[in-house]
Amino acid sequence: MYLFEKIKKIRPPNKEIQNIAKQYLDGLTKPIGSLGELENIFIKLCCIFNTLDFDISKKNLLIFCADNGITEENVSCCPKQYTYVVTNNFAKGITAINKLSEFAKNDITIIDIGIDAKINNKKILNYKINYGTKNFIKEPAMTYDECIRAITVGFEFIEKLKKKGYRMLGTGEMGIGNTTTSAAIASCLLNISPEEVTGKGAGLDDNGLINKINVIKKGIEKNCVDINDPIDVLRKVGGFDIAGMVGAFLGAAYFKVPILIDGLISSAAALVAYKINSNVKDYMFASHLSAEKAAKIILDYIGLHPILNLNLRLGEGSGCPLAFNIIDAGIYTLRNMATMEEANLNIDVYVDIRK
Repeated sequence: MYLFEKIKKIRPPNKEIQNIAKQYLDGLTKPIGSLGELENIFIKLCCIFNTLDFDISKKNLLIFCADNGITEENVSCCPKQYTYVVTNNFAKGITAINKLSEFAKNDITIIDIGIDAKINNKKILNYKINYGTKNFIKEPAMTYDECIRAITVGFEFIEKLKKKGYRMLGTGEMGIGNTTTSAAIASCLLNISPEEVTGKGAGLDDNGLINKINVIKKGIEKNCVDINDPIDVLRKVGGFDIAGMVGAFLGAAYFKVPILIDGLISSAAALVAYKINSNVKDYMFASHLSAEKAAKIILDYIGLHPILNLNLRLGEGSGCPLAFNIIDAGIYTLRNMATMEEANLNIDVYVDIRK
């Protein structure tokens, strides 16, 4: 299959420019390494683009929207219909992610990859794989073919956006029940208990959390999930939204476009992509540390440091525009501040300034 042939070709970016970038940063009027993660981000972007003179001014946030059959098991305090409602609100431009994106000046691409309703809105792109996934405590969430098609949707969107001139991307999602699918994926791929990675999501009480954990356990056992096969994990206990983001992360690495992870759900997708080809890590940036308990475990496992920690747990891609602002500020600063020589700090011989 052509998709897997491309995935196998994903390689780390050219690290030769890393020393050149560091030498440039060390020559600026500041103590070496004193701008911390801003310098690390700059160097990582230099490696991705293989130049110090890159342009990431045109950005896009992909929001993958889909329903999850597992909501039949009362794992969320929100009704399934909210997926449809909130997705349409994205198109109206009235949600938090719309306003954050307006401020950051990034575009938004809204993708129906599996909403359990017919959508008739030109602002919502129809790439529906099916009308939601199946209830994974009864059967696999999706067929193998559905899973691959969903991954392919995300992968091919990266190519389309790159051809349109976008040079930095973010990931977001909408899908009631997707903290359950994310926790199930994390439990399998990290080989740890559901208790360690399952949170209350949109506001479950303690009894709801216990039910959610038990549902995940039953689903993993029922489907005989192969924890050593990320595709098997994804298709049996995942969701179309997560599969689309998996494809986006893989596509970003293949087409050499930097891409931001949002919160728990996109972190779960990043974990699947990392398990498929670990080289994707070099193209990923963690926008923030989600308040959901599995988020830090996943990012630590991949080896990514979150840019922000604001106790967010909204999803939708909300961390990405905030991180876009930080990244832009860092690049602007590092490109426009003076060098040591220009700042008269490159003095080899002590001069008594009291004279």
